[in-house]
Amino acid sequence: MAKTNLLKTNDVTFLDLIGNGKKYHVPAFQRDYSWEQEHWEDLWNDIDDLVEQPEGRHYMGALVVESTSDRDFQIVDGQQRMATLSILALAIIATLCEQGATDAEKLANHDRARRLRERFIGEKDPASLLESSKLFLNETDNGFYQDYLVQLRAPANPRGLPKSNRLLWECYCWFKSRLASRAGLQGEALAALLSETVARKLLFILITVEDELSAYTVFETLNARGLELSSTDLLKNYLFSRVKARADLTALQRRWKALVAVVRQERFPDFLRYHLLCDAPQVRKQRLFKLVQSQVSSAAQVFALMEALESRAELFAALNDAEHEYWLGDREAKRHVRELLLFRVRQTTPLLFAAYECLSAADFVRVLKLVSVVSFRYTVVGGLNTNELEPAYHRAAKALLTRQASKPADVFSLLRGIYVDDSAFMRDFERLEIETSGQRKRLVKYVLCQLESDASGVQRDYEADPASIEHILPENPLESWSDCFDLERHDRFVYRLGNLTLLEPSLNRQVGNQAWSEKALSYATSSYKMTQALAAGGYAEWTSAALDLRQSQMAQRAVHIWRADFS
Repeated sequence: MAKTNLLKTNDVTFLDLIGNGKKYHVPAFQRDYSWEQEHWEDLWNDIDDLVEQPEGRHYMGALVVESTSDRDFQIVDGQQRMATLSILALAIIATLCEQGATDAEKLANHDRARRLRERFIGEKDPASLLESSKLFLNETDNGFYQDYLVQLRAPANPRGLPKSNRLLWECYCWFKSRLASRAGLQGEALAALLSETVARKLLFILITVEDELSAYTVFETLNARGLELSSTDLLKNYLFSRVKARADLTALQRRWKALVAVVRQERFPDFLRYHLLCDAPQVRKQRLFKLVQSQVSSAAQVFALMEALESRAELFAALNDAEHEYWLGDREAKRHVRELLLFRVRQTTPLLFAAYECLSAADFVRVLKLVSVVSFRYTVVGGLNTNELEPAYHRAAKALLTRQASKPADVFSLLRGIYVDDSAFMRDFERLEIETSGQRKRLVKYVLCQLESDASGVQRDYEADPASIEHILPENPLESWSDCFDLERHDRFVYRLGNLTLLEPSLNRQVGNQAWSEKALSYATSSYKMTQALAAGGYAEWTSAALDLRQSQMAQRAVHIWRADFS
């Protein structure tokens, strides 16, 4: 029978969550406990504020759970908050047991502690007399949580604990110290802090799903706060759930940790998606989990996927880091990787995976250069629809991997549809406008350095060259500029590439926002050939026509700088 009501949402209190015999399990290989003092302090301050607000409420964000029965749930997203609130409850219970000046007060506090434990932590097993639990953490943390925190036992050597176990213990001790520092939190008031403030004034948006795919889909729409579960964790949990043998799980855990260390936790979904795009024509991020689920259902398939990912992990890391050891001794490859990072182009990754695996080292660099040129023409200058890029790069990658293409020229033939031709590129370049702030400033300097290198024959590295970017028509012009550029025309032309040039910082400070005639005298002394040419160009004034002419000349130069070797 098909499942219905795959997703249920409602607002609940912490008491609603933890009551009525409900139990929550953190999947065995989900992320370890990772909250630290800044997170405990934020939570404590939120709770402390509520004590003085009888009608106050505080939202704790979304808690996503997968129901395995009407009383058993797997925590998909929110384990850090649930664990921390449970530890706070244990700290309150322990503090209650330590309070009381008389026997009557001690007896009353022990009774309060017992009732709070039954409500928020779990009941004592009648046979073993051990305290049970409503919350079960992951494989790394659950043993410590159950054997020490739930039993209110101190570890013999806290410093020798694994990091996440140590954080759990430090969390407990931190809350204990906060509670002890509040003289007014005695007996009834302390019990009320948990039974009223924490239990009834902390609200969650509870999202209940019935399967892993729904959980992944929900997560992709959440904007969770703090160190919450990531889509990488969800993918990991699914893969680990396909492996049953203990030895295989241990091996998978070791290999997974090494893999994520290379590609980085936050980049793993993109890495996986680009890996799959080598074979599939379209892999949307929102459908990534479903695609993995359809392709990987057995332990053997999990390990096959891991092996394939491991073979591409270092290259993926290198494509995101121009200083990676992959590029040591290969200045040209490093240069093109830097360019792709500067252009913020990632769609090329499947093709670069395939080219690295199927071509010689020299031909791989030729493909790197090709995709950099394609990206500059199509994305940076043309500003064209990027939806066309992934299908084109998929086709080229697939052709290499299936041996339908065997050399860079074949790759160019497959990418011709996204290679902007010379005439269109020149038209686009003649009107190119780039603001000179933030990330875009580096892009402007890159373009100017490439043009200057071609004009002078002296290589100018945009990251190392000391030049500053000079606005010929200043960003904040004097009144004398208004004859050629009124306010509206100023805004249209100030960031046009033809209005920008490289200039020594000392000269840039000297010319400031002076008139054109004063600037031209300084330009003549510059060591940059294209800047010298401004002074020698015979411009009586710097007008929009002069700017257009200069940018047209730049465009003619750009056509042969950013050109595929095969066109």
